[in-house]
Amino acid sequence: MLTGMAALGWLTPRRRSATARSVLAGEASAEAARKSTQDLPDTAQGEEPEFPVHGDDRAAAFFDLDNTVMQGAALFHFGRGLYKRKFFETRDLARFAWQQAWFRLAGIEDPEHMQDARDSALSIVKGHRVSELKSIGEEIYDEYMAERIWPGTRALAQAHLDAGQKVWLVTAAPVEIAQVIARRLGLTGALGTVAESIGGVYTGKLVGEPLHGPAKAEAVRALAAAEGLDLSRCAAYSDSHNDIPMLSLVGHPYAINPDAKLRKHARELEWRLRDYRTGRKAAKVGIPAAAGVGAVAGGTAAAIALHRRRR
Repeated sequence: MLTGMAALGWLTPRRRSATARSVLAGEASAEAARKSTQDLPDTAQGEEPEFPVHGDDRAAAFFDLDNTVMQGAALFHFGRGLYKRKFFETRDLARFAWQQAWFRLAGIEDPEHMQDARDSALSIVKGHRVSELKSIGEEIYDEYMAERIWPGTRALAQAHLDAGQKVWLVTAAPVEIAQVIARRLGLTGALGTVAESIGGVYTGKLVGEPLHGPAKAEAVRALAAAEGLDLSRCAAYSDSHNDIPMLSLVGHPYAINPDAKLRKHARELEWRLRDYRTGRKAAKVGIPAAAGVGAVAGGTAAAIALHRRRR
């Protein structure tokens, strides 16, 4: 049976190209995640999970980040931190705001607008050193993210760790930022969007595509193969219907703080659900509630690694 890139021959050129980018993004993210694997923690805080997790050396858990592990979007908070540190100027906000408003309100991934947004976002970090972004990521985690971790989801992750299983974040956020968050939470590592760098400096290009939707599933598949995992024994957690491909890969899918489409899908397939939001308030897709220049900056500069290019 053909696997990976060899299995794409039967697709049309257009679908083959899109699928190939997803595979490339997934494999690049899995490679980056394995290189940054951290030691497992001894303890963690949070409420006890409501279900048993059985230890298995061929099992692991994969957690989406935004609205699953963390309240809100990691990229939004990261963008706030970058604006605070003058990575981009106020005059750039109008263009960024228009691009984000198009995606958030129209809900249309128009290729031309997507290309413009990716070029604009990548220009923010082009020429900066990878080590600089990692250092800044540590500061931004303390400033904006640490208090936004869902205790319930963190307890679920800790249950897997206590059972001797590895736990990975899987997110469209830049892999360097995802790795900071995973390490701070005591997780094994992170799969994230891989931006190209040469000599430790960002080039303004991506390896493959953003780790979103099908690309997340490809990353999990690649990591499972490299780690010798049995996906039927693994668990995955997400709030978004965009992650149904990833959730469908594993034997134990969980909908956490689910959007309406994922909630419906999960109920139809009898997947387990957990909702840690106050009053079960559904997450909304729209302009962030926070006002002012900082909020616009966060929501728009957030797409730091969104441009399809191969290393």
